[in-house]
This record gives sequence, structure tokens and C-alpha cells, in this order.
Amino acid sequence: MERGLLRRALFYEEEADGRVRCTLCPHECRIAPGHRGACGVRINRGGALVTLVGDRVIAQEVDPIEKKPLFHFLPGSTAYSIATVGCNLRCTFCQNWEMSQGPKLSEREAPAFVCLPVGRAPEDTIPGLPTTPAALVHRAVARRCASVAYTYTEPTVFFELALDTAAAAKAAGLRNVFVTNGFTAPAAIRMVAPYLDAANVDLKSFRDAFYARVCGGRLAPVLDAIRLYRELGVWIELTTLVIPGLNDSEAELRDLAAFIVRELGPGVPWHVSRFYPAFKMSTGENTPLETLLRAALIGHEAGLEHVYLGNAPEASGEETRCAGCGTLVIRRAGLTLIENRLRGGACPVCRRPVAGVWE
Repeated sequence: MERGLLRRALFYEEEADGRVRCTLCPHECRIAPGHRGACGVRINRGGALVTLVGDRVIAQEVDPIEKKPLFHFLPGSTAYSIATVGCNLRCTFCQNWEMSQGPKLSEREAPAFVCLPVGRAPEDTIPGLPTTPAALVHRAVARRCASVAYTYTEPTVFFELALDTAAAAKAAGLRNVFVTNGFTAPAAIRMVAPYLDAANVDLKSFRDAFYARVCGGRLAPVLDAIRLYRELGVWIELTTLVIPGLNDSEAELRDLAAFIVRELGPGVPWHVSRFYPAFKMSTGENTPLETLLRAALIGHEAGLEHVYLGNAPEASGEETRCAGCGTLVIRRAGLTLIENRLRGGACPVCRRPVAGVWE
């Protein structure tokens, strides 16, 4: 789709020879004129960084908030979920690779090729439906959603659209949710945090080698982002896709669980999800249920009060129980809320508070 006037991006610095340095995420890409950053959607146009996804979305759906997954945030509500193409990581197991990696792929090379060298892709051809923040919020209100979720791909790379939409949503009385890989610069998090109510952060591994080899990123900035979200008062839940042979060792899972308890607190939910083969890992095996159960046990042994099993409906691992007396307080079937027995955010039996945002 041919583009007209493009929006100037936030978070960049001009450099010599017409280059720019993007400071939106920890990659800090140095981008030559006519070239894109690692996300595939921010381009140097004449010495200025512009975004190719400031005015269009590739997806917009009404989802249960449990799909994000957020289990301790407005349970049973719906979120107007939006995404653009692009991502600042290149996870070889990505479930939404057509959207996230699309701007980096050519038809001839996909899906075996991940990152198209900047400058080789057509500059302004980006799929999506034109939209505005006002239009998105109008649709969310019309669909009686409680929140707007920036999800499916990575909201960091469509930061300008997400920021303006979040401000408009907040003004309309809606909540805002990021579903994010956490690979975001602190300044950007601080800018959007006043409008954010919750975030589910993918903590993909607790080993830097995994991030470097499998995701094209680094672990430390993700941990820093998680801490910062918490510090700024954004409700957070963490998700780890457990991949056989890559991030499922007992030592790594114990280190990860210990980080959550130590840095965030025992009440922060941890979602351990089953891997299904996808993208460049299409020949792998599904995560055995036994591995997920072992991860959950490790989390509980570390002191976590709420560990959930994702993509494993046979395990009944989506229930919320009181950490004090064990009473079942929220019952779910898949992504459907069946019963919420909380009273004022507390257990109806022992009155122990359950951490979360309940109203």
C-alpha cells in the first residue's frame, strides 16, 4: 500500500552523514538514509526517522482479557486488541511470524529467512488498514470493551500509535494493556506508563545465550523493563513459553522463579505455556505436560503464589486459588471465566487479599 506523508518517529538522534540512531529499544540501531531498523518499520527518510506504522493496523479483534494472558486483571472482561506489523526481536519460534517478521521477509525467502537486510525491502509498502487513535477508541467503546490491548506483535515498534491511542482510551475511561517482549528503552516505558494499567511481559528465558541465539536480543534489558514496569505501578504478569531442550532445564526455571519472587514479589502471576512448533522451529516437539507441571512445582517451591499452565487445557492449570487457605476463588475453562468468588479482591473464606486489579 503506497504511503503519503509519514509520521516522524519518537526517540531518535541525528548523526553524521545523514544517519540516525534510534533509541526506542535497546538495539539502538544506527540507520543509514533509506534503510530500516531491526524492527522493519522505522526508516531513515532524509536524515529523519519516520514510522511506517503510525496510522494503520494489521489486526483488530475483541478478545477476552484472559487471552493476553492476564488472569489477575479485570477477569471476564474484553479487550479491544490491535497490532501493526513488525517486531524488534526475531524469535525463531514466533507464533505470529507472518505479522511480526513480515516487513523483514521477501516472498522468495520466507519463512526460512528472518531479517531482510535494511535497504532491500520496498521503503513504504506496509500492509494494514488506515486508522486513527480516535477511531480505535470509538470501536472499543462501541464493542463495550473494558480495555485496549496492544498485542499480537510488539507494541514497542508501533509506539507512536500505541501512545496516542492509550491517551485517548484513558480519556474515554478505558484501561490499557501492553503484551510485550519487554525489549524497550526505559525512556519509552516511562513515557507510556501513565496511560498503562497492565502489561504481560514475555520473559522468554533466563539465559542471555538463549536471547542472543534464538531471539536476536539480550536478557538484561528485559529484566530492567520488568523491574521498571513494577516500579511505575503497572500491574504485571509474566509468561514463559517453555521449549523442550532450550529453556526448560530445572536450573534455569529455578533461577527465573527466584527472580520473580525476589524482584517483583510472590503475588505476581507466572504463566508457563506449552510450545507448539512454528516458524523456523516447525519440526520441534510440543512441550510435554510433565514439563509444565514441573515448572509449576518449581515456581511454587520458590514461593510464587500463582503459577498458571498455558496451552494445556487438560491440566486444569488455569484456576486461581487463595494462597492462604487454598480456596478456589476464580474458575476458568480455557479462556472463559466460569466463576469469580473474590469479594473486594480477597478470598471469601479467609479474607486474604489476592494481588491484582479486580475492578
